Amino acid sequence: MINYRLETFEGPLDLLLSLVEKHKLNIEDIPIDLLCEQYMAYIKDAEEHDVELACEFLEMASELMLIKSRLLLPRDPVKEEDPRKPLVDAILEYQKAKLAAAELSDLYKTYGGRTVKEQDDISPDRKYVADHSVELLKAALIHVYTETRLTEKTVRDNFSGIVNAPRIPVEDVMTGLISTLKDRNIYLDGYFRASENRSEMVAKFIGLLELLKSHIIALEETDAPDSGVTDIYSHLEIRLIASDEEIAAANLESNAY
Repeated sequence: MINYRLETFEGPLDLLLSLVEKHKLNIEDIPIDLLCEQYMAYIKDAEEHDVELACEFLEMASELMLIKSRLLLPRDPVKEEDPRKPLVDAILEYQKAKLAAAELSDLYKTYGGRTVKEQDDISPDRKYVADHSVELLKAALIHVYTETRLTEKTVRDNFSGIVNAPRIPVEDVMTGLISTLKDRNIYLDGYFRASENRSEMVAKFIGLLELLKSHIIALEETDAPDSGVTDIYSHLEIRLIASDEEIAAANLESNAY
């Protein structure tokens, strides 16, 4: 038994574009005779193999015959439009859509299985408001360490660095940064390198985030400074973008780290 296989097309424009590309025709100047002949050959081949054709294919066949007959009639090329122009425009638009669909198909294969989760609005739980002292927390930690068979001296030595760490008001850090930025812009790496200890560095980081969130300062990527540092942080410059009125309206809360 012989099996016949015919190419399937999504529509008459898909078939016409395939014929144009197959015979390397110039879309802007389609030889309508050749195109019509090839199109009708496909229609005839499909009918001989009992392939059901949509009415739009037959409608396009009649449109090609109409264009062919109009080309045989005398016309003024200056005043009258080329009978092929509507068909040429339609094929060009379909070609653009097909190329775009191919590009989007590749993107869909890459990103189609991904989903975007909207940001959750997490409100703070204000039911638990107990204010535990440092000594109480230290005693609880000592108890935990005791359960794990660590000596109290080891616990105190390990914990003293945290308990005795200097408390640095974040508000003071933010105020100092704003005051500096009123005179000059500073680079992000230099701002943190000037910290005396880790506590000050953390306070600066928290203050920086607060000022960025309040749209008082901005980070802008610039050329590398003369210091020779080439990492990305040396390219980020901190600059003041808010006016004195906007700074006052921000009402930055006093906090400490």
